[in-house]
Amino acid sequence: MESIEHKLATIFVRKMTANFSSPDEDVISRKLDVNSGGNVSKDLLEKFYEIQDCIEWIQKHDYKKIALQMPDELMKDSVPIADKIQSQIEGKVFILGDTSYGSCCVDEVTAEHYNADCIIHYGHSCLSPTRRIPVKFVFGQSPVDIPDLVSKVKDIFTDKDKLIVLLYDTCYDHAVDAIATKLKHHFHNFIVSELIFQSGNRDSNNSCLDSSSNDLSKEKSICKCNRSFKLPLNQSLDSAMMLYIGQENLTLTNLIMNLNKCCFYTYNPLNFELRKESSNVNRMLMKRFYMVEKAKDANIVGIVVGTLGVADYLKVIERLKNLIKQAGKKSYTFVVGKLNVPKLANFLEVDVYVLVACPENTLLDSSEFYKPVVSVYEMEMACNRSREWTGDYHTDFRDILPDGSDYVPIQDSDMEGTTDVSLITGKLRTIGHVTQPEVTSTSIVPRNEAMAVTTVKAENAEEFFSSRSWKGLEQNLGQTEVSDAVEGMKGIAAGYSNEQK
Repeated sequence: MESIEHKLATIFVRKMTANFSSPDEDVISRKLDVNSGGNVSKDLLEKFYEIQDCIEWIQKHDYKKIALQMPDELMKDSVPIADKIQSQIEGKVFILGDTSYGSCCVDEVTAEHYNADCIIHYGHSCLSPTRRIPVKFVFGQSPVDIPDLVSKVKDIFTDKDKLIVLLYDTCYDHAVDAIATKLKHHFHNFIVSELIFQSGNRDSNNSCLDSSSNDLSKEKSICKCNRSFKLPLNQSLDSAMMLYIGQENLTLTNLIMNLNKCCFYTYNPLNFELRKESSNVNRMLMKRFYMVEKAKDANIVGIVVGTLGVADYLKVIERLKNLIKQAGKKSYTFVVGKLNVPKLANFLEVDVYVLVACPENTLLDSSEFYKPVVSVYEMEMACNRSREWTGDYHTDFRDILPDGSDYVPIQDSDMEGTTDVSLITGKLRTIGHVTQPEVTSTSIVPRNEAMAVTTVKAENAEEFFSSRSWKGLEQNLGQTEVSDAVEGMKGIAAGYSNEQK
């Protein structure tokens, strides 16, 4: 028979496990939106998923173990796709589901568990580069009414000399050439962006690490959000009109934040609507600046690993550790898989979290979390004293690494720290290590009582834990006289034996 203590311990462990990691039954009970990816008929299955191209790519490189990564909304087509590919190759095909992080990223970790030689990634992608396993991207071919799009663009943009840059979601990549051909005949300065990704198919020679220009060329290359386009040297990016094809999603938000000085128009192929985006960019930037101030106020920082597949994620984690240390803060690293509120609620000692994730999952709405969750760029802005807030924003953490488009070296650790006033709390705070003057017991220390400030902060989780621990009465060791042990009162709950009945 199980003891009560064992039952209580089992319940406690189950509750802690449920808070720290996703429950096992969530995989079974989760409802999948199988229609969000569009219903693909059997006749169009091969074309939509580029099955023949996938087979030729596998045969060309002689891959033996092929992992098919499918998002939840396309999982309904996973078995027919796997069967068609398996029937044409000698290798073994298997399907990856329930990715460790966002489905837009390549799940190299799960593929490595099965010793996969390559990955075919289906559906929407953030285009983040990978390093360990060859990847082929299949974005799908969502329909778009090109005549309707061209007609509405001509009605909206009456100035034929206006600089227009075409941006698009990955699922409309197949239609871009046809759209560009029709619009370039009408507009004199119509520029088409190109998707940048390292893949097994359609590799691009462009690099998305920097914006550059060639003295011999009359164009300058701009790269934002893994999309590259070339502008004439006499044209400014701020004056360009951005035309985005796709639904309102994380990709659009990502582009608006990185190109926050440009005007955006979006065309939604689902409802045939062309509109000007009225999102208040200044308000969005003010919110991000508020998060920078919260990061400056923090003493204990939690680095949350939100990806294990994006290239250079280990480099940016190491850079964050150095930055946080030089700012006089303490950091801890957490790997918790898919992020949710209960997981981070287990660590009350942490003042702020910094999320290392792909560009599209970086801007997390932390209103539901008990502690703020900031981006890598915001933590860099808070801790690197060489940076100043200019309004420019980066969601790709590779931009702040060496050779990145916005790399700023970390200041020498020997530099004296600085003290300023928090814009949120109004209290003094210190960034970096401030050397305190040595004071002896006989020194006279002048102090203005009106301006005296006492700073008490926990330098690490252990100090925080000690500050909220109750130690009980003072022990007064060596001060209390030791007395002999004597017999105490005895009896039952109804009364002691020496009490009168």
